[in-house]
Amino acid sequence: MIFTVLDGYSFTLYSSCSGIILVAINPYKQLPIYGDAIIHAYSGQNMGDMDPHIFAVAEEAYKQMARNNKNQSIIVSGESGAGKTVSARYAMRYFATVSKSGSKSHVEDKVLASNPITEAIGNAKTTRNDNSSRFGKYTEISFDRRYQIIGANMRTYLLEKSRVVFQSENERNYHIFYQLCASADQPEFKKLKLLSADEFRYTCMGGKTFIDGVDDKADMVETRRTFSLLGLKEDFQMDVFKVLAGILHLGNVEVKAVGDDKSSVSSSDKHLAMFCELLDVSEENVSRWLCSRKIVLVSETVVKPMPVHRAINARDALAKQIYSHLFDCIILRINTALKFPGKQHTFIGVLDIYGFETFEMNNFEQFCINYANEKLQQQFNLHVFKLEQEEYMKEDIPWTLIDFYDNQPVIDLIEAKMGILDLLDEECLFPQGTDQNWLQKLYNNYLDKNPLFEKPRMSNASFVIQHFADKVEYNCKGFLEKNRDTMYEELVDVMRSSKFHLLANFFQEEEPTSPFSKSIKFKPARPGVKPANKQLRTTVGNKFRSSLYLLMETLNATTPHYVRCIKPNEDKLPFEYDSKRVVQQLRACGVLETIHISAQSYPSRWTYIEFYSRYSILMTQQELLLNDKKQTCKTVLQRLIHDSNQYKFGRTKIFFRAGQVAYLEKLRSDRLRGACITIQKNLRGWTQRRKFLRMREAAIVLQQYVRGQRKIRQTITAATLKRVWASIVIQKYCRGYLVRRIYHLIQAATITIQAYARGWLARTRYRKMVQEQKAVVLQKYARAWLARRHFQSIRRVVLNVQLSYRVQQLRKKLEEQNKENHGLLERLTGLANAHAQDVEKLQKLESDLKKSVAEKKTFEEVAKQSKEETNQLIAQLQAQNGSLVQEKQNLEKHLQERTQELKDGADELRKKLLEDLETEQRHRKILENNFEIQKEEYDKQIEALKEEIKTLREENIVLREQNQEEQQFKADLQKQLAQLSKEVKVIPELQKEIEALENQKSVLDRRMKEQKHETRVKMSEITRQLLTGIQEEELLSRMSTEDLEQINEDGEILFAYEGLRKATRVLENHSRVQKESFESEIETLKYQNEHLQNENNELQKLFQEENNVNDSIRQEVSRLATENMIIPQFKQQISELQRQKQDLENRLKEQAIEMRGKMEEISNDLRSNLEEESSQRRLLELQRETFEKEKQELMEKIGDKEEENAQLKKQNQTESEAKNRLRQEASRLIAENMDFEEQIDVKDRLIKKLQNQIQGLRMPEKANHIQAPLLPKEYLGMLEYKKEEELKLIKNIILEMKPRGVVVNMIPGLPAHLLFMCVRYADYLNDATKLKSLMNAIISGIKQVITDHQEDFETLSFWLSNSCHMLNCLKQYSGEEEFMKHNTARQNKNCLKNFDLSEHRQIFSDLAIRIHHQFTTVMENNLMPMIVPGMLEHESLQGISSMKPTGFRKRSSSIYEDTEVYTISSILQQLGYFHTAMCQHGMDPELIKQAVKQLFYLIGAVALNSIFLRKDMCSCRKGMQIRCNLSYLEEWLKEKNLQQSNAMDTMEPLSQAAWLLQVNKSTDEDAKEICARCSGLSAVQIVKILNSYTPIDDFEKRVSPSFVRKVQSILQEREGNPQLMLDAKYRFQVTFPFNPSPQALEVIQVPSSLKLGFLTRI
Repeated sequence: MIFTVLDGYSFTLYSSCSGIILVAINPYKQLPIYGDAIIHAYSGQNMGDMDPHIFAVAEEAYKQMARNNKNQSIIVSGESGAGKTVSARYAMRYFATVSKSGSKSHVEDKVLASNPITEAIGNAKTTRNDNSSRFGKYTEISFDRRYQIIGANMRTYLLEKSRVVFQSENERNYHIFYQLCASADQPEFKKLKLLSADEFRYTCMGGKTFIDGVDDKADMVETRRTFSLLGLKEDFQMDVFKVLAGILHLGNVEVKAVGDDKSSVSSSDKHLAMFCELLDVSEENVSRWLCSRKIVLVSETVVKPMPVHRAINARDALAKQIYSHLFDCIILRINTALKFPGKQHTFIGVLDIYGFETFEMNNFEQFCINYANEKLQQQFNLHVFKLEQEEYMKEDIPWTLIDFYDNQPVIDLIEAKMGILDLLDEECLFPQGTDQNWLQKLYNNYLDKNPLFEKPRMSNASFVIQHFADKVEYNCKGFLEKNRDTMYEELVDVMRSSKFHLLANFFQEEEPTSPFSKSIKFKPARPGVKPANKQLRTTVGNKFRSSLYLLMETLNATTPHYVRCIKPNEDKLPFEYDSKRVVQQLRACGVLETIHISAQSYPSRWTYIEFYSRYSILMTQQELLLNDKKQTCKTVLQRLIHDSNQYKFGRTKIFFRAGQVAYLEKLRSDRLRGACITIQKNLRGWTQRRKFLRMREAAIVLQQYVRGQRKIRQTITAATLKRVWASIVIQKYCRGYLVRRIYHLIQAATITIQAYARGWLARTRYRKMVQEQKAVVLQKYARAWLARRHFQSIRRVVLNVQLSYRVQQLRKKLEEQNKENHGLLERLTGLANAHAQDVEKLQKLESDLKKSVAEKKTFEEVAKQSKEETNQLIAQLQAQNGSLVQEKQNLEKHLQERTQELKDGADELRKKLLEDLETEQRHRKILENNFEIQKEEYDKQIEALKEEIKTLREENIVLREQNQEEQQFKADLQKQLAQLSKEVKVIPELQKEIEALENQKSVLDRRMKEQKHETRVKMSEITRQLLTGIQEEELLSRMSTEDLEQINEDGEILFAYEGLRKATRVLENHSRVQKESFESEIETLKYQNEHLQNENNELQKLFQEENNVNDSIRQEVSRLATENMIIPQFKQQISELQRQKQDLENRLKEQAIEMRGKMEEISNDLRSNLEEESSQRRLLELQRETFEKEKQELMEKIGDKEEENAQLKKQNQTESEAKNRLRQEASRLIAENMDFEEQIDVKDRLIKKLQNQIQGLRMPEKANHIQAPLLPKEYLGMLEYKKEEELKLIKNIILEMKPRGVVVNMIPGLPAHLLFMCVRYADYLNDATKLKSLMNAIISGIKQVITDHQEDFETLSFWLSNSCHMLNCLKQYSGEEEFMKHNTARQNKNCLKNFDLSEHRQIFSDLAIRIHHQFTTVMENNLMPMIVPGMLEHESLQGISSMKPTGFRKRSSSIYEDTEVYTISSILQQLGYFHTAMCQHGMDPELIKQAVKQLFYLIGAVALNSIFLRKDMCSCRKGMQIRCNLSYLEEWLKEKNLQQSNAMDTMEPLSQAAWLLQVNKSTDEDAKEICARCSGLSAVQIVKILNSYTPIDDFEKRVSPSFVRKVQSILQEREGNPQLMLDAKYRFQVTFPFNPSPQALEVIQVPSSLKLGFLTRI
């Protein structure tokens, strides 16, 4: 066991001693054996096929979960500093890598992100480990039905709270405190008023506050990042940091003694103030209750002061309690973040728990840790025994129980009723309980009564327990205090009253949610021990025991896998090995006991198939003939091994004792050696016999030829030879004559037979055709008669159905009309009632009016009476008192006003009543009118219904008549035939009438031409008066011939005036154009005559339209003459033609009259407008004079240019450039003119026609340019497109381009060339906006395609090729000299003229690099699964087999058994597919070589890494296999002509490794040769291969350790990479070579399959 562990440790890998335990040794150094390449190497492999590794255990757990749908557990244990945390972290990373879901939730990252947080708040530096976990952790990683991670849950056990307030020498507090102090200078931490770690009491107790090689500030950044990754917000993070800072400040609070029994805290203590400020608690209450305690008695409450040491304990207890609650809160938040919405299918738990601990001073924490390890060891023993028992019972193997160590007595001593924990809880109930009293109870109960409990000789404060690993002495000091974990209620109330919600929630009265809660219930392996008292549940021991029970239930419900972490030395030195210390740890973790259990049973186990395939060579011929392989194996074993106790036959396996497999291997190697000797003997004899027989046959042949030649010379003379040749010639001519004679006879007979046969066939074919023609005629008439008969019957049925349906519809309408009539009657009655009510209202209003009139009369009477009374009073008062006269007058006035108001009110009331009467009368009349209208409509509807009924009756009568008409149909047909025969005679008369009509029409045509001629003469006279000059006359003559024709056709002379006005504008534009482009006028003079001829032709076509009408009439007449069935229609057509004739005459007269009047109006308008435009014309004439002078000079040069015409023909390139400039100018003028025309009103269709004609007059040179293409077309290598077509261009060329099937008929890089031709067009227009928009659209489109097809190799290859072609085009046509060297003169003229696209070249280069990276990744992903099976596992050489059963370690098969079996042919086929696709896409040959080189490097690196990790690959035969596969790859390179790619150089390390496996490895010369030949391998790699070399049989020998040491000594001077594994992710630097395209842009044509019809070649 020691040798195995040391052997694995020497080569920086794990070492395993049993199939269910992995022994992991901490090397105290970072090693490159945990990368993604190693993860992929172990993924899918069987346990035992590769070297022991934590990834092998994780893969085994994952496979069993996927295969059996059963939950798994990985139990990682070991001493502090053995590497438990790191091993657990790597196991979780393995699951996160191999089971990625590809979703956007990043669950795997969140699961891994929980590790840095838990390590920060739960790990600390100890004397044994710089990152020691001070708590136990069980992480459940949940999987769905596809076995992908969907969430996780974490449970923690026994946090070491005492470390918060006390650390031993050379130890530290939890990492989070030091990370916080290191980040004190950050702006967000300023308000926490943090100091350095050396200034806080809780962080400086251990002395050294930093760890070598650890940056606390950087770790803080990582911690905060993982907080954010888990979704914990910044507010919560700051609350956590506040609590941590408060704990640090609380530790610096000074408690001073006041006498012997009192203590106090200064009110000016800044740390106390800061603590209260951060946690938002009362400073007064905290300072008071830190130093006092409240005692509640029966009748009163007493506050008792506390001495200094108890106050300090209270302060520390508060700090521990706050940190414990904070730890639980963070774990709860992490679990909430990792919670998943759905239901988990299975899970894998990773247990990272403290190992067995024994120190010089062991306390309560060590007691709980060792108690937990006792429970885990018991579970481990039960599981190992259970595996053995299940295996033997499953295979029906008789066996006896193997005795092993049972630690149940120790567990009973600790947790049973009245055990150590129960006595501890009982003592904690007593207020005056002490550690010494509890220890005395232990002595009384267990000393001398339980052999596992002892008392130390030299101490009365300790006790000793015999654990499964070793004896441990525990000091009882502090057991009660730590078990109680109490805090005074007064301080709890102070914390509970805090306004800081996070702190207040920590101390709520309700019991907080336990982190040990679990929704899944498991059946426990053993019944739990219930506590004796309910109050004991609050103690730490009781909580820990409960959580431990829950953990055991979980582990018992899962399939466990064990990882035992071992410390190689106590000094944490890399690669130092202490054998005694390792043995102690192996014994403590139960590994030696496991080996003992396995050794006493049957350690080697093979299936019958494996045994049969391996040892069939030992079987006899009779045994091989048996069909039952199981019985054959039994027979062979009974014959070979006589002791039946050395093996057992199971149901599916054969079990062997130790050493029996080696004996069978020896027998097999002996048989193979004998077989080899026999084969060699027979082969050598056969080769010698074959050689002898060939020599004998050759000698006989030589003798035969020599003897024959000698005989011929002796017997044959010259005369005989001549006679022989003469007879041969005579025979030749005679035989030829006979054969020719026979041939001529046969030929004549054959011709005669063919003539008669062909005649007979032709006659039969003719008869058949005649018969078929007659049959067709008969079928035609018969089918027509049948079709008519069928149609008539169907028509009858349809008419009857229509009649019945219409009758039903009429009935429904009548019913609906009756219902409507009832509704109208009801409405009439309602209106009548409303009218009666209105009459009643009017009567009421009349009565009210009468009452008002009566009241008025009464008022008048009263007024009269009052007037009389006043007169009497006045007379009396005048006599009595004169002073009242004025008052009387006032009263009279007032009375008059009152009466007037009454009169006015009565008048207004009367008017209102009259108006109301009038409105009511109007409403009444309206209602009556509406009623009458509705009544009339009702009557009309009734009449319409009656008419419909009549029509239905008439239709019924018509149907009856039709039936009668059908009977008379035959008689009518006979009558019609008779009439037709009579009407045939009328045809000559009709023809004469048609000729007369044609003569009349010709007369009308002559009249119309004369009128047209008169109008032209008048128009020409008017225009000559208005305009002068050669150009104007030409324009007007053209307009007169075209526009007047249009005028005669449409009858609208007013548009001619508009045309003349626009003609004047055209003259202005024309003069301006002549000034700018005087060279174009030279060409217009040459082609002017041709243009006039074309115009005349067009006018003649217009005049011939009427003649076409005559032709159509003639055709109609001829058609009528031939069709006898439509003779009655001739008369109607003749009458129509006469009517049209009259219409034409009338129309011509009217048009003549109108034209004369309108011509006069137009002449007047033109004279008036001419005065307005005279000023503009004068300016034009001044400009024309200058133009005339220039024109004369140019005319003089025309003769010279005509002489140089021959030279111009030779200079085609210069002439094409001039034409291009002229075409560009013409296109620009066309665009300007079109913009000018868009401003004109386009509502009327006739105006649009005139504008098109004016446009032809305005651009004379345009017509000349249109005639220019009569010469051969010369393209400029550009594609014209519109701005709005840019998106369509990108869509068709980039987004919807499908590489497969389309690229076959394309030239390489066609999309890139088309896009660049569009870029050249934008550059040609000098439009920066258009060019920039197009380039951005191209780049964005390619990026979108690459993003949408990230895993599509063909798409990536296609666009990598086109990106490189685009980059080359941008360089080739950039105009830079270094890129123009290889261009042709024609290509140099296609260079960009106006813009520098060097920046876009860089963008395309970056884009190509991005595509190349993704392109390489896709190729590697496709090739990766094939490398190890094809290069290493598949046996392509027949007869070389390295299969050897792996025995007990091969416990399960891979879940990937059903996948495809890959061979070297698969690799070559995949490489061929890649190469073919790249060639089809036109990729640059240099890029293809770089891609192949990268793939070959990947093959070599992955294969070599697998050799390093798998000992079964390190054999001589496997080396032969690898070299054979390498030769296949080399042949493939030669076949594809890729030898210059240096791809085989990347395979050199693999080739050297294969050679190393084959070479002799025994002497010093071999060692030197190995060191010289293996230059591509590092010293570590060579030594690893030598140590991993595993012989298959006795023909090979294991490499001796002395030889390995010789090689190591020689390699010491070699400098190289010390890493063992090659970096499979390494990428060679990619370069994009510049290869100018030989393809000329002018000859590139756009395929129709690309749907780019909107692009125009210029």
